[in-house]
Amino acid sequence: MTDHPGKLSRFWKELRRRNVLRSLAVYAGTAFVILEAATIIFPRWNLPDWSIDLLLYLLILGSFITVILAWIFDITPQGVQKTKPLEEEIQPAKQGDSRIWKAATYVSVVIIVALVIYNIAPIRDAIKEGDIQSLVVLPFDNFTGDEQLEYFVSGMHASLIGDMGRVGGLRVTSKTTSNKYKGANLSIPEIAEELAVDAVVETQVMCLGDTICMQLRVVTPYPEEREIWSADYRQEKSQILNLYNRVTRQIAQEVKVKLTPGEERVLNQSRIVNKEAYDDYLMGLFYWDKLGQESLEKALEYFDSAIEKDPQWAPPYSGIANVWTGMAQMGFAAPEIAGPMIFENLSKALELDPEFAASHYTQALVGTWVEWNWEKGEQEFQRALELNPNDAMSRIYYAHLLIDLRRNDEAVRQGEVAIELDPMNPLVHGLYAVVLAAADRWEDAMDHVEKAISLDPASFFAHHVMEMVSFETGNGDAFMKAIRFVFPFQEEQFQSIENTLKEKGITEAMKEQISYLEILEESHILVPIHMANRYIRTNQIEKAMEYILKGVEVHDQNVPYIVSGFMKYDPLFGDPRFQAIVEQLKLPMPQ
Repeated sequence: MTDHPGKLSRFWKELRRRNVLRSLAVYAGTAFVILEAATIIFPRWNLPDWSIDLLLYLLILGSFITVILAWIFDITPQGVQKTKPLEEEIQPAKQGDSRIWKAATYVSVVIIVALVIYNIAPIRDAIKEGDIQSLVVLPFDNFTGDEQLEYFVSGMHASLIGDMGRVGGLRVTSKTTSNKYKGANLSIPEIAEELAVDAVVETQVMCLGDTICMQLRVVTPYPEEREIWSADYRQEKSQILNLYNRVTRQIAQEVKVKLTPGEERVLNQSRIVNKEAYDDYLMGLFYWDKLGQESLEKALEYFDSAIEKDPQWAPPYSGIANVWTGMAQMGFAAPEIAGPMIFENLSKALELDPEFAASHYTQALVGTWVEWNWEKGEQEFQRALELNPNDAMSRIYYAHLLIDLRRNDEAVRQGEVAIELDPMNPLVHGLYAVVLAAADRWEDAMDHVEKAISLDPASFFAHHVMEMVSFETGNGDAFMKAIRFVFPFQEEQFQSIENTLKEKGITEAMKEQISYLEILEESHILVPIHMANRYIRTNQIEKAMEYILKGVEVHDQNVPYIVSGFMKYDPLFGDPRFQAIVEQLKLPMPQ
């Protein structure tokens, strides 16, 4: 035991004499600079995320090699030579060596500790797991100098939101709400506060052609605005789908959101897309968003063109199915024409890519409102939400299927999430109003109808919902506002209804409205179930039953709602004809 300190002292002297610690200090400082440079350069070179970790491990391994080489060799005026044993050393160490050795020791310790803390312990940005659970991807800034490429920039924005939506650990604000902030003169903290999100993603597109260049940064406003992460990307257009995956993985990593094995697998998939096909696909989405008959026909042309150029890519097939579904719902195409096109293209889309969430969403819509197959509809909605839990439209329409099945509590929960994901979408608010009404929360339903109309004063759907909600809440002003917007009556007819409302009440006013609709029906097609709603609310029970039977006969897509609380068909529940329809449709029989 007595000579143990002597051995340590001798070893320590050898470390000093052989300049091991000084070599380690120089190596640690150099490694620190290399690693920090890599965190900036590697993302710009589009190297995979694990490349920085690999570099770190190689640098740690290099530290051990440095110690070994410094112990064995020394750099002298005569070049690199093998270090002599202590016994063969002739000249004594210089007086200054002690100070140099101490300085090297201190620098070595400080740099190594800094290297470990800065690169291994994740405290530099003070972001911990769970700090960021929601974000909004703001509309991309088009810095290409070409305004004609705006459709492409908009499509990239929607695609990245869709890609990030697959991360279940994040609430990602939907495209419709995000687009409300395009050109808005609001600061990042103001936007984050309005949307109740923890972080904001800003993107600038610098070049668009065969190569895409863009800059991204993630900013958190709490407790003060600061940048969490930023990166530059330069990628061939054919690799753009892989670029979205890479950006999604990188952002999830930077905000400390752990990906599930399934999410990792999907985001690690590689897909090269034909550049011209991708252009056509984005143009198809651009025209699909406009929802007019001419624009929907243009969307079909572009989706068809994308398929010609890349027939093994699923999204254009899904886009065609969506367009035909919309055209059928809006009366632009007969069901016997739209139906085969919907099923053919959906089948092909799912065959090519069973994990494309949009195809399952469309399949769910068709299964529920075209085929009246509730089990299929629910399975497809659940699959769509499994693949993209941040899709507000899947959630709100799933909520509608749930009210058809009289599972109101589940429906309200799905609707609440949809509102959180897309709080500036008038359609989501209007659809959620129907869900709340079905749960007998009519005043809350009115709040969301009014919100929908404030967001889109020209929303036909929101005004239609307001007609029924205002009747149930006894809001005469809202009732007149709704029917004035929805129906093409003469001004004297509106005045007569309004006088009846003031003198006799809202039920008599709706009766008079129905009398004018019966005249209008001679020249216009009216939705049978909507007419049944008005008859039942004015206590015209037999007429209501007549129109329900007519709705079933013509396959009115509103028939699935007949047992929901929104319809208020309680007086018909004991009618054998109504019961037969419910049994035929395999809907739950109301008590």
